[in-house]
Amino acid sequence: MLLEHPRGNYHFLRGIDPYSCGVIANPGYEIIHATLEQSLPWRKGFERVASYLDELNLDRDALCSMELRSPTPFTMQGFIDFNGDYCAVLRDWGLFVDGLNPVARTNIAPVHQPPAEPHLHAFSYVVANPTIERKTLVVAGAGEVIEGILEEERIIRAGDTSQESMLEKATYVMRVMEERLLGLGGSWDLIDTVDIYTIYPLVDLYSELILPQMGPAVRHGSRWYYSRPPVVDIDFEMDMRGVVTDLVV
Repeated sequence: MLLEHPRGNYHFLRGIDPYSCGVIANPGYEIIHATLEQSLPWRKGFERVASYLDELNLDRDALCSMELRSPTPFTMQGFIDFNGDYCAVLRDWGLFVDGLNPVARTNIAPVHQPPAEPHLHAFSYVVANPTIERKTLVVAGAGEVIEGILEEERIIRAGDTSQESMLEKATYVMRVMEERLLGLGGSWDLIDTVDIYTIYPLVDLYSELILPQMGPAVRHGSRWYYSRPPVVDIDFEMDMRGVVTDLVV
């Protein structure tokens, strides 16, 4: 369900407590993506976002998406516990809308040079742009967890990373990506960044499944992060965005 953020100048797809399923800027506004020059422990990352938005004279409600990096995949309960701490900050900032979290999110665990604790890697925010003529949006990260509900029994073929299993997992995730994209009122021609997170062989999945479904977004290619999704036994994750402005801050 696409919902209006009454203060943030964007709409969001209803998700679950830790994150929304995606965000899209209102007409006359633009989502800007910003990667931190150096990642920061996630609480200090929130402080950096707050000071950055303040420098731009933007309210904290402009924050619409966060990207986190974790040391290793959490257990399911560990992930739920972390999400409770994370959401407490969003609530303290007054960002929830009628009890719902509007802020999209991706959280993955790099295999090489992982942080010692969960870090903020990047974020997105909304600014006024009366001249922009295209939609800008962020599709939140999703792995092969049915309906995104954080229960171990909802992980598709948990513990099975055979080629057949990975195809099933990736097929589900691609379907979720497209459903979220369309649910936001977007289309593949708006997408300029497709991120894939897995440590398992990608060539066949990429050529036979992912590329054929990307439509006009294929011309931008995609990025493969040799990383694990944030929870043990989730093996394939993706996120996407379509923005005009992509910064390093």
